[in-house]
Amino acid sequence: MSQALLAGLSRTTDPRGTLRRFLALDAVVTGLNGAAYLVAPGPLGRLLGVDGDLLAALGALLVAVAAGIGFLASRAEPHATAVRAVVDVNAAWAVLTFAAVVLWLEPTTAGAVWVPVQALTVACFAALQWSALRAAATA
Repeated sequence: MSQALLAGLSRTTDPRGTLRRFLALDAVVTGLNGAAYLVAPGPLGRLLGVDGDLLAALGALLVAVAAGIGFLASRAEPHATAVRAVVDVNAAWAVLTFAAVVLWLEPTTAGAVWVPVQALTVACFAALQWSALRAAATA
């Protein structure tokens, strides 16, 4: 991904600012998703065809992860090792989500749409963060 494209996506020419914005956006999206799973695991579980207890546990995990990513985004220069860990966790989440749909979940139609869309979103965050980290390292 080119630095110009990254700058356009993040509306800044500062690679570190780009990285921080992608981390912050990830933290917000992950936190909102986790909060929704925590607040309404039963109704969302029925809508998606996923066990409510599983959603509640995932919600707690996502809120904790979002807090960590948010903290990292708040740093003037996020540590590269920590950013790589976020990228790795996001990539693993995306892969495991697709595997879950294929191997053990039996989602409703809404779940069959939502679960892959959410996994693709997380995979996109991983790609954007990795690209921004590489651009920041060369700046």
